[in-house]
Amino acid sequence: MTRERFVSQLGMMLRDVPAGTAADLSDCMVAYWDGDAVVFAFLCERGTGAIDEEFDIDDYVWEEWKPTFENWLSAPAFSGRPELIEWLRDAPPREAGV
Repeated sequence: MTRERFVSQLGMMLRDVPAGTAADLSDCMVAYWDGDAVVFAFLCERGTGAIDEEFDIDDYVWEEWKPTFENWLSAPAFSGRPELIEWLRDAPPREAGV
């Protein structure tokens, strides 16, 4: 599995679920579709389960978390996240062709 293939498969899955749905990649990270791309984010460490900080899957992150991502693909789990709906609703409109 390559990083590009994982992100592509994840993106296809996330485009097919309702807005505000996140892929629960582990107990500390999720991914969601922002209308244009897959966004990866860590969850809050205070135990609230809230989305905290976005991050990019660079080579280091991919190598460290690859087994977790591959395991997730074998048994995908999703959850509704009301904060995502609010964020997506408040996002500025995208211009065509940009």
